[in-house]
Amino acid sequence: MKAVQFEGTVPRYVYSTIAGAMSRAAYYDKFSNIVLRDVSPPELPTPEWVRVKTKYAGFCGSDKNLILLHDSPSTSPFASFPFTIGHENCGYIVEMGKIAAQRLAARTALAEAACAASAKADVGAGAPIGLGARVLVDPLLSCVPRGIKTVCPSCARGDYSLCTNFTEGSVSPGMSIGTCRDTGGGWSQEFVAHYSQLIPLPDNVSFEDAVLVDAFCSSLHPVMRNFPRDDSTVLIIGCGVIGLSAIASIRALAGKARIVALAKHKFQGEAAARLGADAVVYMSRSSDYYAELADALGAKLLKPMLGKRVVVGGAHTVFDCVGNSTSIDDALRFTLPHGTMVLVGLAAFPKGVDWTPIWLKEVQVRGSFWCSTEHFENRTLRTYEVAVELVRTGRLSLSSLLTHKFRLDDYKQAIQANLNLRESQLIKSVFEFN
Repeated sequence: MKAVQFEGTVPRYVYSTIAGAMSRAAYYDKFSNIVLRDVSPPELPTPEWVRVKTKYAGFCGSDKNLILLHDSPSTSPFASFPFTIGHENCGYIVEMGKIAAQRLAARTALAEAACAASAKADVGAGAPIGLGARVLVDPLLSCVPRGIKTVCPSCARGDYSLCTNFTEGSVSPGMSIGTCRDTGGGWSQEFVAHYSQLIPLPDNVSFEDAVLVDAFCSSLHPVMRNFPRDDSTVLIIGCGVIGLSAIASIRALAGKARIVALAKHKFQGEAAARLGADAVVYMSRSSDYYAELADALGAKLLKPMLGKRVVVGGAHTVFDCVGNSTSIDDALRFTLPHGTMVLVGLAAFPKGVDWTPIWLKEVQVRGSFWCSTEHFENRTLRTYEVAVELVRTGRLSLSSLLTHKFRLDDYKQAIQANLNLRESQLIKSVFEFN
């Protein structure tokens, strides 16, 4: 079968780093680390695993960072090369290991019993998981998927994205499906997953909604861990799919905080308004977005001797959904005293960030990595499960964010569209399989 893989070799890395300064095509041409090739389908690592036929696989912002070599080399020990890209995956179960089949049958029986015993007519837990089942796959390769019996402290408390065993166990190093050479990834026709990673899709949750869940959860997790008060103001920096998902998360959870969004492109700002942003400011070379943002937040700007203007006032909570030097610097400046700045974007080596607001305004800076386990309506659920429940119950629709679909053979066009958002007006793209 065909797969788009990341080679992970130093010579290819050096080539793209040098040639990429002249043309971004060097990051995904035939000499780069991005390769379309024929590969054998991955084997089931243990009888606890299943094989999934891919229906949709998302193109994540982290995949763009991977292609452009923006990731810190410090993350390389948590991957095994070459790996098939693709961690935002949904599809059909086409093969089941013996233990996986037994565990999933038992899980289905328990879910059906819980539905029958519940006072509610429908608690959304009774969808069966067997051959042919439609599933969403939580890609994290934490302790349980790796067959580690005594789970680490992070996994024990449900913080699977902070697992300390991403390099141990029954499969090669990798934080997730899509970074591990043994599991394959969604940028291919098939991949394998541990039974614990499977989330059944209710009939009224489409594949188009399901494939957006991972991106949504990258925002849902930090929003739920830093949920804004109804009488507060929130600033969302960046209106790509992560920033838009942050807005959607707050509104889907019935949050009434005032939301101000900072967008780069008009189509992004229009989407932010549709999802519930109260005000949209555009970051463009032709406008003074600092003045416009200060006005939207009721803040005041002061001119220092040198450098950027100083912001007096701002937002109670700022979600930086970009993660570059400019966005981090702006996020800190526009956070109120004793406010919270949440770093959602994947920062690596930010330069030129003025850390003064952290101590001058006693700003709390919090990081957020991927998704985890949340407390939701008196239940403890994985973030993926919360998202599916929000879609199932009609409080959330994600499919409108899916703007582009590509075939795997057209992966270079997909990369180009993701690198040129103004021209493509892309919010979220996926690879589609039969």
